[in-house]
Amino acid sequence: MTIKTVKENLAPLRKQLVNHSLYGTIETTYDLSLFLEQHVFAVWDFMSLLKALQQKLTCTTTPWMPVGNPEMRYLINEIVLAEETDINLKGERKSHFEMYLDAMQECETATTKIDTFLQLVKDYKNINVAINNSPLNPALKNFLNFTFKIVEEGEAHEVAAAFTFGREELIPNMFTEILEKLQHNFPDTNLDQLIYYFKRHIELDEDEHGPMAMKMIEDLCGEDQKKWHEVTQVSQDALQVRLGLWNAIEASIIAQRTPVL
Repeated sequence: MTIKTVKENLAPLRKQLVNHSLYGTIETTYDLSLFLEQHVFAVWDFMSLLKALQQKLTCTTTPWMPVGNPEMRYLINEIVLAEETDINLKGERKSHFEMYLDAMQECETATTKIDTFLQLVKDYKNINVAINNSPLNPALKNFLNFTFKIVEEGEAHEVAAAFTFGREELIPNMFTEILEKLQHNFPDTNLDQLIYYFKRHIELDEDEHGPMAMKMIEDLCGEDQKKWHEVTQVSQDALQVRLGLWNAIEASIIAQRTPVL
């Protein structure tokens, strides 16, 4: 099995996500707020996938020792640098998650749901308990539960699969679709920071991080067919929970338009 085979196996699910009707459903600022309030959780939990890879593929403890492949160490540390301390629209250092929160505030979307959830995580000191005791919708809980199951139980190649095919490889095309709809549907709304966030991710993932992540998968799997099959399965699961999340967000947008009789 090769990267090409994995991509072929994932193509139907990937196509559903890239062409999802959700993007065209976001027609009003209220629709947009409903989307942002839920999508921000995917922006946040992405960092835990990345940090799990950093822990597995580099040395993050003391005393320090050179661990693994230097090229893989570079890849992970390079992505961490960009995701955790990038330059925002104002020239300030911020994580992409913090940039997303700023973009939400700019378009008058409350960050209460994600703020409350992160406080739950701190209070419970257990991510699984926090997810299951939160009032989040089931699809969002499934999405988060999948991420943290992979983070806690997955081997390096499985975490890399969720990271690469569930996020980095998918994001440029998916975010391009979202961006086009935003620019078409909201020509008079101040979405500068949100548009910057999407453009920055498209640029980084398409030109740099995506290809590097593919090389990481190849290096981690090598000739081990069992690992290649596990990469395919985890990647399919990652796309399925994303599809479930997209379906749920679209349903919530449509539901709020239906008058109560």
